[in-house]
Amino acid sequence: MNKNYYAIIMAGGIGSRFWPISRTSHPKQFIDILGTGKTLIQQTYDRFLKICPQENIYIVTNEIYSGLVKEQLQGIGDHQILTEPVMRNTAPCVAYGCFKIESINPDAAIVVAPSDHLILDEAAFVATIEKSLQAATANDCLITLGIKPSRPDTGYGYIQYTDKTINNEFHKVKTFTEKPSLEIAKTFIQSGDFLWNAGIFVWSAKAIVAAFGKYLPDMNDIFADARSVYNTDDEKAHIHTAYQQCTNISIDYGIMEKAANVYVLPSEFGWSDLGTWASIYQLAEKDYVGNAVIPSEKVIMYDSSNCMVNVPEGKLVVLQGLHDFIVVESNNTLLICPRDQEQNVKQVVADVKQKFGTKYI
Repeated sequence: MNKNYYAIIMAGGIGSRFWPISRTSHPKQFIDILGTGKTLIQQTYDRFLKICPQENIYIVTNEIYSGLVKEQLQGIGDHQILTEPVMRNTAPCVAYGCFKIESINPDAAIVVAPSDHLILDEAAFVATIEKSLQAATANDCLITLGIKPSRPDTGYGYIQYTDKTINNEFHKVKTFTEKPSLEIAKTFIQSGDFLWNAGIFVWSAKAIVAAFGKYLPDMNDIFADARSVYNTDDEKAHIHTAYQQCTNISIDYGIMEKAANVYVLPSEFGWSDLGTWASIYQLAEKDYVGNAVIPSEKVIMYDSSNCMVNVPEGKLVVLQGLHDFIVVESNNTLLICPRDQEQNVKQVVADVKQKFGTKYI
């Protein structure tokens, strides 16, 4: 296993679209949302153990989740949990992890990935990441993974690529487009040169540090100035103070959409970002009338079809006459809504917070 290979797992989100199961105090990356026996972050961590040494895996998360990370990832050291005092999107999170790794090993090649995605073909994923780490080591480039689209989905970002390549596989990126309309998404699929943006990045430590210096100089200064405290007892206090100065900006918008050396690898490894209940429904096992029930031991359904049901284990639930609904109960909260209106869940969460405070959030 290559000692220069590192992984940064981003685990700071609150997963509000999966409320009420996903709460601020216990978000979706720490939940076994598909009923597999492992939480999403555990599955992600296990995948990267096949790619780089265990001591080279870092988790960037909110300070309030550090206990959950230690509880769920056996063998992870305190120095591998990089905590954020506030949410500032993905650019500061990536900067923190990459500058810290660069201070340890300037020859590092780094993969950055979310903690809450599903990968069905693990062998293909490992091969794709290893190939990308090799390319990043040999070339001054920033690599992103693109998923070959199966439908004109409006919930994903799209990456357009050109014929210019590295190793005949990594294509030069032409444009990034965030969540297009259905009509535009259809034209993207028809054109054949667009991929879904998986939000997984690979680069050398040198290349990404240089990119921060060029495209996000203020953020670069914040984390470059911390080089003297990385891997010391002063690191956490220094970073928590410095974080307050960071701009709230994504790595996509801050660097990837601006840099000239961005390449995409068209990939297929059974990927889903598990962004909505619809994505869970699509992946879950269903009965003969299309109901997906997790767990299913004590749920009885009459004249009901195409429902997504997630209720506490051991709870008796009887449903009659429901078609195309989401039924979710957790944390003393019951949510029942049509599947085609699940995009309203974020607004529901905001309304609950305004009416009842944070007790149910």
